[in-house]
Amino acid sequence: MQYRILLFLVGCFSIATYSQEAITSKLYETYEQFKEPSLDKRRIKHDQLQPLIQRFDANPKFKVQKVGKSIEGRDLNLVSIGSGTTNIFLWSQMHGNEPTATQAIFDILNFLDAPNFKKEKREILSKLKLHFLPMLNPDGAEVYQRRNALGIDINRDALRLQSPEGRTLKRIRDSLDAKFGFNLHDQSTYYNAELTNKPATISYLATAYNYEKDINEVRSNAMKVIVYMNNIIQKYAPGQVGRYSDDFEPRAFGDNIAKWGTSLILIESGGYANDVEKQEIRKLNYVSILSALYTIAKNSYQNIPIEDYEKIPRNDRKLFDLKIENVTYELLGEDYILDLGVYRQEVDDENHETFYYKSTIVDQGDLSTFYGYETFDASGYKIVAPRTNEQLDCKRKNAQSCLQVGVAYVKSESFFEPAYSNEPIHLVGQDFKLNDFSLAPGVNPTFFLEKEGKLTHAVINGFLIDLNKPIGDQNFGNALIYR
Repeated sequence: MQYRILLFLVGCFSIATYSQEAITSKLYETYEQFKEPSLDKRRIKHDQLQPLIQRFDANPKFKVQKVGKSIEGRDLNLVSIGSGTTNIFLWSQMHGNEPTATQAIFDILNFLDAPNFKKEKREILSKLKLHFLPMLNPDGAEVYQRRNALGIDINRDALRLQSPEGRTLKRIRDSLDAKFGFNLHDQSTYYNAELTNKPATISYLATAYNYEKDINEVRSNAMKVIVYMNNIIQKYAPGQVGRYSDDFEPRAFGDNIAKWGTSLILIESGGYANDVEKQEIRKLNYVSILSALYTIAKNSYQNIPIEDYEKIPRNDRKLFDLKIENVTYELLGEDYILDLGVYRQEVDDENHETFYYKSTIVDQGDLSTFYGYETFDASGYKIVAPRTNEQLDCKRKNAQSCLQVGVAYVKSESFFEPAYSNEPIHLVGQDFKLNDFSLAPGVNPTFFLEKEGKLTHAVINGFLIDLNKPIGDQNFGNALIYR
């Protein structure tokens, strides 16, 4: 008898998983039909959202309410849809420089407005009432920073409630008494799924509500839905899901919302190879959130064992943008074998609309437990110091000819306004003096690699260039200008 019951439960879970795959495959395949085209870059601002908010406000399917204002007076809007009795609350961009899910929310709203997927949308909207608060921190978004205009982290304001944005979030949560809350964030692209070289493209967390990390029904429901979403993401980004730390933070909104009785699901959007603007990650948010809403509406997540939550690898932070392994570095007449780890750090322009890269060596030595989005095995290669065109002659307007003779810095009499150059060579002033070369954490990674007496590669501002291939065919960001 017990065996039959077990078979029945396994069968129920298999049916749930099958129906999950059917809808999620369609969501993924048809995504471009619903993607909001006006939000195609990460550095989105409040005024870009207003025409979209107004469009949904004019649509009778939706209810749009102004629910608060930021410190600098920007409106906070709640967009609601659905006739069900179960409230679901989703909010994004509590941190101003974490916009991936804001984009995904408008993709989801477009999906809910479209005529497609009638059966699935009827299931969702007849059982649930969905409430979206996109861009909770518009003042931070304006200058692409984590904190709000008061200089505080809104996600550490759940107790004092000093920020108007935090007070709005608390008031909406309390008025809805939402069964599920989706707390939507971005995390560093340098997180990986523990013990793997895979980036933690999406990380999940069912937040703890006390220091003991107890699991009650509220938290276990969040765990089950997260397992469901993990199974989805594995299909499109296998091995690229992490589990965020569940250490209890008594000031945080997520932890307190779980404490107040809402099953809280934290989603963190991390990194994905060759996806600088996080558009593939945005798509994964869209697919997994809609699929989660579908399983909540059908109540099918209840059959998922919470033990599977612990099987999701923990988040780790062991990724570099570029890792160079086993390279030979000469110091004071002795050769040493080093690994180098490089971050390509983004520097915003003055309007916080675009950015350039200013790279640094963040670690060196034995980095065998670390990984890279790009990894180069430099066994047998030796580091060669860079030169200026004053030391070695090259054609100033031909970057490749300069790199091939070991020139990484070219003197120039005039500069444009930006602090960077799109050409793979640093521009410097006439009085520029090149310091003695050394490798150390914090130094900009600019040097050459030599093998068997021949220069084979250049590293310019943390970007690896194969000197035997056309530069235009390679992944290069920018060089720097030193005035």
